[in-house]
Amino acid sequence: RCKNLSVSFWNSYWMLPSDVCGMNCFWEAAFRYDYMKNHPSERMHLAVVACGERLEETVAMLRSAIIFSIKPLHFHIFAEDQLHESFKHILDEFPYEGKVNYTLYPITFPSESAAEWKKLFKPCASQRLFLPLILKNVDSLLYVDTDILFLRPVDDIWSFLGKFNSTQIAAMAPEHEEPRIGWYNRFARHPYYGVTGINSGVMLMNMTRIRRKYFKNDMTPVRLQWGEILMPLLKKYKLNITWGDQDLLNIMFFHNPESLYVFPCQWNYRPDHCIYGSNCRAAEEEGIFILHGNRGVYHDDKQPTFRAVYEAIKNYSFGDDLVHSLLQPLEQELQKTTHTYCGRVYKVFIKQLTKSIRDLYARRSKGR
Repeated sequence: RCKNLSVSFWNSYWMLPSDVCGMNCFWEAAFRYDYMKNHPSERMHLAVVACGERLEETVAMLRSAIIFSIKPLHFHIFAEDQLHESFKHILDEFPYEGKVNYTLYPITFPSESAAEWKKLFKPCASQRLFLPLILKNVDSLLYVDTDILFLRPVDDIWSFLGKFNSTQIAAMAPEHEEPRIGWYNRFARHPYYGVTGINSGVMLMNMTRIRRKYFKNDMTPVRLQWGEILMPLLKKYKLNITWGDQDLLNIMFFHNPESLYVFPCQWNYRPDHCIYGSNCRAAEEEGIFILHGNRGVYHDDKQPTFRAVYEAIKNYSFGDDLVHSLLQPLEQELQKTTHTYCGRVYKVFIKQLTKSIRDLYARRSKGR
C-alpha cells in the first residue's frame, strides 16, 4: 500500500516520493489493517455542532469525510432548528451508496443552566461537552468542529481507539507545538494539560469509558462523574476561562492526565502551525491529515492556503476524477500563496491528500 504500490493508470507525477512512507508507513498500514480486520462491520460515529452561519462549512466537512472513508459513517448533527431543513435537503442529495447515515438533533443543554451554557464562548460550542450524556447508546465518537477538513480516511483517526490503554478515555492534539507562541503556557489563568494545553476541535472519545469514569478534581476530594463535574467546573472557573468548553476540558485532563491519549499535530493542523513559520514537524514529514481552519481562515484572505483547500473540497462534485478535478487545480491555487508563511510550505497541504487519492483509486482498482 505504501512505497511499492503500483497503480497502472496513475500518472507518475502524482506518485508520492518513496521517502514519504518507509517503515513508518508500513507499520501504520499494518496496524490499521489489523484494527479494521477485527472491526469489519463497525460503523464510525462522527458528531458536529452547527449554529449560525455554519451550514456551508459543516457540509464541506461532511463531504471530506465521505470522499475517502472506508467503513460506514453515521453523522450526528446537532444544529439550530432553522438549519434542519437545509441540512436534510443537502444530505439527502449526497450519493451515499449505503455508506452514510445521519441523525439531526436540536441544540439542548441542561434546563436549569441552558442559557449559561449556550452563551459560553461561541453559540452552541459547549454542546460537545454533553454528547456522552445525550448519545447514551453510542460507544465511541469522533467530535469535530465545523471548520475541519479530512485529508485522509476517518478510519485512520478512528483506529486510535484501538491504541488507548486501559485508562485512556479520549484523544486530542496539543494546542501548540512551540511553547514560545503557546497561548495556555503564556496567558492561561487556570490549569491546563501538559506543556501547551490541548485543542478540542478534533476529539476522539470512548464514551462508554467517559460515562463510567470518576474524575479527580480541585473542587472536592470526592471524584465526580462526567455529568456531575461540568457545572461545578464552570462555576469555579467561569471568570478565568477564555476559550469556553476547551478550557474546561483542559482543566479536567490536567487533573486526570492518565485519561488522555495525545495524537500528533498533523491530525489537527491549524494556522498556528505555519503562520509564524512551520512548527509541525510531523506534517512536514507526512503531510496534513486533518485541516482545522479556525479563526475563520476559510472565509477571508488572511490565510489563502487554508481557503484554497476549503474551496477545492467545497466545489468538488462527487464522482468527478479526484486528480483532475480536485488535486491538480488545488496545487495550482496553492502555488499562488507562496508569499505567505503557510504558502511557503504548501506541499504539506497536498502530500497526504495525494496519497489518500492514490489509495482510494487503488482500492477501487481491486474492486473494493
